[in-house]
Amino acid sequence: MSKEKRNVIITCAVTGAIHTPSMSKYLPVSPDEIADAAILAAGAGASILHLHARDPSNGKPTQDPAVFEGILLKIKKETDAVINITTGGSPHMTVEERMMPASVFKPELASLNMGSMNFGLYPMLDRFSEFEHTWERDNLEKSRDLVFKNTFQDIETILKIGKSNETRFEFECYDISHLYNLKHFVDRSLISPPFFIQSVFGLLGGIGAHPEDLMHMKRTADRLFGSDYQWSILGAGKNQMTLASMGAAQGANVRVGLEDSLWIEPGKLAQSSKDQVTKVRNILEELSLDIATPNQVRDMLKLKGSRHVAF
Repeated sequence: MSKEKRNVIITCAVTGAIHTPSMSKYLPVSPDEIADAAILAAGAGASILHLHARDPSNGKPTQDPAVFEGILLKIKKETDAVINITTGGSPHMTVEERMMPASVFKPELASLNMGSMNFGLYPMLDRFSEFEHTWERDNLEKSRDLVFKNTFQDIETILKIGKSNETRFEFECYDISHLYNLKHFVDRSLISPPFFIQSVFGLLGGIGAHPEDLMHMKRTADRLFGSDYQWSILGAGKNQMTLASMGAAQGANVRVGLEDSLWIEPGKLAQSSKDQVTKVRNILEELSLDIATPNQVRDMLKLKGSRHVAF
């Protein structure tokens, strides 16, 4: 007798702080473009929409709640997907800036980076040479001497805001130490299961993207959290589909989107985050895995429901 099929969560990150508008003409910038991209991704099977915002005048990442508002309202009107607001924002922002949208809108889910780290984006300067806006080159160049600040105090502050708003978290773990940081807060009873752990691979300053790195992350999370967590895989750049496939075969959920990779295949830009969702969904279904619906995700992660957000 065959076992019941597993439901896999697809998270889609439609835009973010890593890539710049000059790198791909398909990267959404305006609130309407970001919302439309998210809605299309949800229609293709993404049950969680991870959101950043950009200044529509120049494409620069922003945490201005006024910009987020239009994105959030349009998405909520058109889809029942779980909306996940970043508290990461950009490594160039203060923690206070990064926290604003999640504090104001009280989402079901928000991202939370689990440790300070070097965050090297400057190798992209070897691949992209022409930029429309001065800030784009500057952001990449400054990452040579940049620590993405997420201290224990920062994490504790965000956790307490989340608890007061009944917002749960996508814990973004870029290295093994971040899993131990998460365990520290679990031991202090500041976090309750299930923990949604987003393992991030392939960014300079974090863990690599070798299959052994993926296995090391899983072994460590299994040892620290047992059955109390939902695991998800984020492979940056060219690693996106390869690691998503490997992780899914080992029990993971997956994350895709133009925030994490501009590509749909080697040398070919993805025309939308929807394209990446469609591709990873096909891979999952070929593995005989079911795609989790938004309401199934709410049950899996014990979320408060979309009626209890502030937008």
